[in-house]
Amino acid sequence: MKQSITIRDAQELVDKWITTTGVRYFSELTNMAILTEEVGEVARLMSRLYGDQSFKESDKGKELADELADVLWVLICIANQTGVDLTAALEKNFEKKNIRDGERHKGNEKINP
Repeated sequence: MKQSITIRDAQELVDKWITTTGVRYFSELTNMAILTEEVGEVARLMSRLYGDQSFKESDKGKELADELADVLWVLICIANQTGVDLTAALEKNFEKKNIRDGERHKGNEKINP
């Protein structure tokens, strides 16, 4: 069985690929533009898979998992370039959400009938 990749592993693997196969990182601003484009691809596919838009010929054969992986890849690139440890950032973000939202959603009638 193949071992799962942790977030920290993913950051290291992306960095290794970028610095060997990919030659170098694009600039942070270029990667931000690429991230925006990739999120747009996810939105486009979601609107066709789960929304009311029909598939165009150019959209056929695209997979949501692959599009989400593209978003994750570029997000990891930006984190690596800016010195963000995504594991630590996610852990800290969970703490923030638990403090801020620990009880808030339980009382929300729209999501908790």
